[in-house]
Amino acid sequence: MAIEINGVAHVIVTVQELDKVREFYRGLTQAFAMECLVDTEKMFYAVGSRTGLGARQGRKEVPYNQYNAGLHHLCFRARNEESIEEVTQLVGSLGGNIVHGPQKDEWAPGYYSVLFEDPCGTRLEVNYVPGKGNLDKEIELPLSDEVQRKLSTD
Repeated sequence: MAIEINGVAHVIVTVQELDKVREFYRGLTQAFAMECLVDTEKMFYAVGSRTGLGARQGRKEVPYNQYNAGLHHLCFRARNEESIEEVTQLVGSLGGNIVHGPQKDEWAPGYYSVLFEDPCGTRLEVNYVPGKGNLDKEIELPLSDEVQRKLSTD
């Protein structure tokens, strides 16, 4: 039996200082055509574009580290390469940190992405993959050992 998933319903990240990242997530979700559903002292959450994204207040004494157990990073799929350029500009204007600017990678044919952090350091990514990417029947999976090793390094 196979359970067919129809996307990701929502993701909520726990942040060190919600007040520090609230406007970042508000601006990001507005740019992603999402609307705010919850905006309280403990949580910001928006829905749209067939998903939801939220930020929730966590323990202030524990900073985010992508190599601790839990979320490494969150990636959204864009509909075109131009959106990657636009997100790069947006993140800077919202006080985020660009980890790597727009670049091609070997995750899939034509993979193009920007990796960034919110003001508390939580990592997010937006990518564009033309066509079916690795779901194309012409692509042999898993990827070659060489590519897998390259993609698994820090």
